[in-house]
Amino acid sequence: MLLVLHGTGGDENDLIPLARAVAPGAALLSLRGRVSENGMPRFFRRLAEGVFDEPDLRRQAADMAAFLRQAAQVYAFSPDSLYALGYSNGANIASAVMLLHPGVIHGALLFRSMVPLELDSLPDLSGTPVWMSSGRRDPIVPLQNAERLAQMFRQAGVQVRHLWQPGGHELAPGEIQAAADWWKENR
Repeated sequence: MLLVLHGTGGDENDLIPLARAVAPGAALLSLRGRVSENGMPRFFRRLAEGVFDEPDLRRQAADMAAFLRQAAQVYAFSPDSLYALGYSNGANIASAVMLLHPGVIHGALLFRSMVPLELDSLPDLSGTPVWMSSGRRDPIVPLQNAERLAQMFRQAGVQVRHLWQPGGHELAPGEIQAAADWWKENR
């Protein structure tokens, strides 16, 4: 099962072609963010570009974790089979759910993610596979922030593969194939 999570202003349909390219044949569960920012769907509020409303992020992550636990029962899939594929805001909520609610998401493909929140301690996510892709010239996600998220995951025991693209916040064709290759190796 692949949980598909769009970026700011997207919807549950935006990343379906990407998900099909990365994980052909996977069952998809695609969600629309419940928060509106100037009419654009998001998964949690932000105070400014790159500055997240942490109390709202924690609430939205808890709600998503509860929904995913219930969805596993309703749709009869094993929680151990749930991976997330997220872009930008969607990648950030996936990261937050993994860090705040270990075991709900078993692994992830994170496009243009950044540190979602500060934690006093990291959970034990030993053996969890995560693939990240970041842009070296991303105007939204600074290099240091993306690398700090990868390091947080590593310190939590995550098996991280972090791919750097020469471009910015947009997706590059080569990274889609790299994500698909990672999916084949880790599923």
